[in-house]
Amino acid sequence: MLLPRLATLLTALSFCALAQAAPTAYPLTVENCGSSLTFQHAPDRTVTIGQAGTEMLYALGLGDKVVGTSLWFNDVLGTYKAQNDRIERLADNEPSFEAVIAKRPELVAVELEWMVGPQGAVGTREQFHELKIPTYLLPSDCEAKDNLVGSDGTRLAPFRIDSIYKAVSQLAAIFDVQARGEQLNEQLKASLAQSIATAKKQQRKDVSALVWFSSAEMDIEPFVAGHKGVPDFMLSTLGVRNVVESDEEWPTVGWETIAKANPTFLVIARMDRRRFPADDYQKKLAFLRSDPVTRNMDAVKHNRIIILDAMAMQASLRTFDGLEQLASAINGYDLLP
Repeated sequence: MLLPRLATLLTALSFCALAQAAPTAYPLTVENCGSSLTFQHAPDRTVTIGQAGTEMLYALGLGDKVVGTSLWFNDVLGTYKAQNDRIERLADNEPSFEAVIAKRPELVAVELEWMVGPQGAVGTREQFHELKIPTYLLPSDCEAKDNLVGSDGTRLAPFRIDSIYKAVSQLAAIFDVQARGEQLNEQLKASLAQSIATAKKQQRKDVSALVWFSSAEMDIEPFVAGHKGVPDFMLSTLGVRNVVESDEEWPTVGWETIAKANPTFLVIARMDRRRFPADDYQKKLAFLRSDPVTRNMDAVKHNRIIILDAMAMQASLRTFDGLEQLASAINGYDLLP
């Protein structure tokens, strides 16, 4: 189902009169995550490795430039389903290097450095660049982050929302659609401001949360949000404290430790991917309500469990709707002192 605020945003992009912006002057050089990328013209064939980049290109009106997609956590937004169905999905998770280059891309847009990076599951940037295929990494996953430490990398500094705006602006420049990029960023900033205003409507006592993404097995330590990543930004923006203090992006933490912290809320990821058992949010709920440790947590006993799409927990356009949903859900509980 199309998220309400993002639906409004995309409608505005489709039908409003876009401001005039200077066209891209080619050749264009873009500094991206330690690499200089030079484009002689706007790419005509793009492969995406990561849903965040895919939907960002769609929002910029560039679906006709995408020839292959991969790495999906949720189903594509409804407004893009028809065009997305016409584009080959190379893999639900990571594609092979051969599958990507077989599409003859002029750009590979990458959401996560562990897919294309020094130890990339798909390949290294050097492997692509040797074939004259530029790789654009979303800045949110490489700036102030060490992806060689921890299973999903470690933040050296807190995630900055500006990294999403930067990706939109740079992709818009690469494809010579700057006006669309400017309009999209304006809408995103307005959405963020509205979510902050919603959160300020209720003066709350100390409120805390744990964000549970998934688990390799239901009975082992879960992958939860560290205190410098995207979910932590969402929580702190709304005045909520993350009970996890690790700098890792998605560290594993034992349920006994989580129960001792006793967060006010549990935020759990809903995804259409089925890589791990706990990708299914219904299984998460069943576990929380039956496990002898978790069922006695205040958040479980009082049903203070908020369900968000997994992509809202990644640096993506959906982060902004996730903020709106999180603010509304929290305000729906009586947490006044």
